[in-house]
Amino acid sequence: MSLALLGAGRRLAPGRSVVTWAAEHQAVLGAVRQLQLEGHPVHVLPVDASGFARPEVPDGAGLVSLGLANNEVGTLQPVAEVASRARALGAVVHLDCCQGPRWVRPPLELADLASFSGHKLGAGPGGLLRASADVHLQPLACGGPQEFGRRPGREDVGAAAAVAAALEVCARARGARSEAVRPLARRLREALAGLGAELTGAEPRLPNYATAAFGDQRGEDLLLALDLAGVAASSGSACASGSLDPSHVLLAMGLSLELALGSLRLTAGYDTTADDTELMFHVLHSLPLHARG
Repeated sequence: MSLALLGAGRRLAPGRSVVTWAAEHQAVLGAVRQLQLEGHPVHVLPVDASGFARPEVPDGAGLVSLGLANNEVGTLQPVAEVASRARALGAVVHLDCCQGPRWVRPPLELADLASFSGHKLGAGPGGLLRASADVHLQPLACGGPQEFGRRPGREDVGAAAAVAAALEVCARARGARSEAVRPLARRLREALAGLGAELTGAEPRLPNYATAAFGDQRGEDLLLALDLAGVAASSGSACASGSLDPSHVLLAMGLSLELALGSLRLTAGYDTTADDTELMFHVLHSLPLHARG
């Protein structure tokens, strides 16, 4: 991610700006903040109440970064609209594909740069950056000419092979697995709504997502209760594990601080069954949640 954004952003012509959205992953926002500190003009655009990016890319954009799907609430972003507008302005399009390739096909034909995360694919640490041949990146480190001069040092062949194999598995099974988890996630959302929680995100979204926020609960309290019941869940981004700060995604969507602190994210996986979902349904209803109507 940093190589894509810093590498492309540092090569922008004077006056060309970097554009992203307020609900993007912190890996994106952190790189954009660094570019801003270095003197590059930056626009961090708003999202709507469901987490969808508003596709009004400003004139003068030189680098536009958008996620395939929001990592916290699962909303699928308007990539085609944003890419069309960005390319009309002559901007480089970066697509954050870390969240979602297991369930939806990334529209790589619309992006000049695309970032993937190995651990999100079951391939272990490390990642992959797909870059068009005509996109010139400034390396983050100095050294040899490896990887077309974009990153010096010995290539990690094992990690590259693992990510490639994982992407192949995802592509082959994507359709069937997406249809299998869709009703499971719907059942989880029904359970959350039945407890009085405010559902977050909207369709179109990743098929395995069930997310909500409780106004009078704290996310860490919910996670502790679920953990004691043998359920793995998260509150906000997994990358923010250990932080008690409210989700920047939910705040960008306009949720109150109280709701943002009570967020809960449940996702179905390849091995999740209908029985697992029913167990989760009963576990949720057994918790002492004051939001219950």
